[in-house]
Amino acid sequence: MAYNFKEVVSKPARFTSGHRLCAGCGAGIAVGNVLRALHDGDHAVVGNATGCLEVSTYMYPYTSYTDSYIHNAFENAGATMGGVETAYRVLKKKGKIDETYKFITFGGDGGTYDIGFQSLSGAAERGHDFTYVCYDNGAYMNTGIQRSSATPMYADTTTTPVGSESSGKPQPRKDLTAIMVAHNIPYVAQTTFVQNFKDLHIKSEKAIYTEGPAFLNIMAPCPRGWRYNTEDIMEVCKMAVETCYWPLFEVVEGRWILNYEPKNKLPIEDFLKSQGRFKHLFKKGNEDLLEAFQKEVDRRWDDLLKKCE
Repeated sequence: MAYNFKEVVSKPARFTSGHRLCAGCGAGIAVGNVLRALHDGDHAVVGNATGCLEVSTYMYPYTSYTDSYIHNAFENAGATMGGVETAYRVLKKKGKIDETYKFITFGGDGGTYDIGFQSLSGAAERGHDFTYVCYDNGAYMNTGIQRSSATPMYADTTTTPVGSESSGKPQPRKDLTAIMVAHNIPYVAQTTFVQNFKDLHIKSEKAIYTEGPAFLNIMAPCPRGWRYNTEDIMEVCKMAVETCYWPLFEVVEGRWILNYEPKNKLPIEDFLKSQGRFKHLFKKGNEDLLEAFQKEVDRRWDDLLKKCE
């Protein structure tokens, strides 16, 4: 696929300025870049599960979107967009709509991995022609940084506080991308903010213009919850990829494709050290926790390499 970065970033923004997201918020960066993948002349219906993104970009009757917008409850974003897409197909068949519409739903990890998963799973299984985008910031940031099933192991959150009785969240994060692959849908991909957003742009266009259900999982760091310096967001994303904590890959019609393999895989410490939620891991006596984290990353990376052979 030809890729013209200048052309992509020169498109009029479909996600406008003036929203109330935090400085350096990954969610806004994800949304703005995904919507730039829409072709000129095509319309979109944007769905949005309750969460940080919703409360910061929507206050009735105003939104930050130039396309049609629907605020969904935490638990039903997939079902809502499935209903809208079905109505569109009926109206198109009856000749009442001529324009081309694309259907894109955004949800955080709380509204995707957890509360809204049943709705997403059902919509994927039914085969609706829509794209679901998870902006994964690794916790319920909107309601006070509580752990979700996307929260990485040993992360300090308000419901997994680090102290004398706890080293943070004890469980590894759920692999939702692989779970969506198991739905046998046409397109699934994992990406984040690297390579001048090239990987994100290309996968967004593929997802939106693939017929049938598509799922994008985008690591979208949260400066408040992860406790890193706002200006370091791109470096945090880069280290997530270079340490293989967040690999870049896609699954097209069941075929696993690795999009990037680091020349020199970095230790997981290079990703963790810039984030306050992991500062306890670098205290004396917690070396075994870092070792366990590294083993989990290595295990998942090795499994991914086998799938992509």
